Amino acid sequence: MASGVTVTDDVITVFNEMKVRKAQANEDEKKKRKKAVLFCLSEDKKHIILEEGQEILTGDVGVTVQDPYLHFVKMLPPDDCRYALYDATYETKETKKEDLVFIFWAPDGAPLKSKMIYASSKDAIKKKFTGIKHEWQVNGLEDIKDRRTLADKLGGSSVITLEGSPL
Repeated sequence: MASGVTVTDDVITVFNEMKVRKAQANEDEKKKRKKAVLFCLSEDKKHIILEEGQEILTGDVGVTVQDPYLHFVKMLPPDDCRYALYDATYETKETKKEDLVFIFWAPDGAPLKSKMIYASSKDAIKKKFTGIKHEWQVNGLEDIKDRRTLADKLGGSSVITLEGSPL
């Protein structure tokens, strides 16, 4: 069921910037690349917008953010829904990989009305995020706090590290 909620251009721009990795990007551009970002509904509940200040930049990793996965988990509000894009860096037995993961965060503690509008608006944002291979609905910290759960979504038992941490 569609909710009539629209996705702002800023959200689409951020997605496209995260999706396309420029091989010729200089160090400054690489540091400004978004590793994770949260999206929320606008005050009037009519638009999906970028949540200000709720992002991790690649340049923050190892400087102000030691473990990007744990930092990302802590960014999620315990009592409201969000959409997120997470740029997962992982290794399989064969190779290193990076994949964007679309996450629908709907914690048990969120108000029912919020869960309903986020759930019914999910298709609007998913349609704009073309080419996403991994989607994950998370209903609480128990589902997300262990990085192995994400590793299973990315490639199961063939994944040996996530964000440089062995599983």
